[in-house]
Amino acid sequence: EAVRRKLHNELVDLRGNIRVYCRVRPHPSPSTRIAPDGGSIALQADGKDHTFAYDRVFGPDSSQESVFSAVSELVQSALDGFHVCIFSYGQTGAGKTHTMQGGESPNARGIIPRAVEKILSQARKLEEQAEWSYSMEASFIEIYNNQLRDLLGGGPGGAATYINDLHAIKHDPDGGHTVVAGVSKVPVTDAECAAQLVRRAAAARAVEATAMNSQSSRSHSVFMLYISGWHAGTATRLQGCLCLVDLAGSERLDRSLAEGQAKKEACAINQSLSALGDVFSSLSSKSSHVPYRNTKLTYLLQPCLGGSGKTLMFVNINPEPASAGESLCSLRFAAKVSGCETG
Repeated sequence: EAVRRKLHNELVDLRGNIRVYCRVRPHPSPSTRIAPDGGSIALQADGKDHTFAYDRVFGPDSSQESVFSAVSELVQSALDGFHVCIFSYGQTGAGKTHTMQGGESPNARGIIPRAVEKILSQARKLEEQAEWSYSMEASFIEIYNNQLRDLLGGGPGGAATYINDLHAIKHDPDGGHTVVAGVSKVPVTDAECAAQLVRRAAAARAVEATAMNSQSSRSHSVFMLYISGWHAGTATRLQGCLCLVDLAGSERLDRSLAEGQAKKEACAINQSLSALGDVFSSLSSKSSHVPYRNTKLTYLLQPCLGGSGKTLMFVNINPEPASAGESLCSLRFAAKVSGCETG
């Protein structure tokens, strides 16, 4: 098992600790073209073609199963004791939440339920065959206007509860689990238990209509699965964490017609997305200083973004011609991320 973990990690490292996949949602007259090799996409905007290459491009016909199969080896890394983060990024209405959470039917399930199911299944096999013992806990955190909210906190009417401690996020210097003081950690014993947590969190999440989407997510949501493994025979302890992040929509204010509170939310969203871009820029340029502390989002995810952490970003694209400007911004951001290496 130790040899398998070592070889698996070497394989993941060879393929890149930071990867970018693109997923295009269906549209009858798309402004995008996907190359036959499945590794590049061309977008028609401003009267010309813009071409971008990524690790993988999923077309509108791609199934939830095929998308998950492309990320499953990173999910395995979390079970092997690494910090892993999978982002879903893009403009409002591009299909981010569909990619991460999906629908109720078995075929429509997204990355979160499939990842939990895979980890639980693999952990059971190791417990039966290799004398490992595993325990798992989950937190579901919302970052709203750069404030932390506990989506499983069970506030009045099931609402999310604010975390007021300015120093709530505490990283383990020895590579163990990151702790967020005041945030609920709920034991996860089976896939249905995790599905219930996702439903609870979805009901509590800040969602509001904008001109671009009637169910526009006004916050980032971070599902954190803490994995602890222990093998008594070799006195080996593994502490992995899988962070699955549904980022808020990266819309432009002029198109979303946001006003008042919604405008403040949009500014906070765009500021945190910009800070995330700054972190990736610093990693890409091998800068001695990486500005993780600039926002709660980047600081929370620091163990996944740097060092031996593994990161995958899905850039989700709505190929309608009217959204070509937003799509171009999303693809450029993803191209910036694609040039990064860690380790």
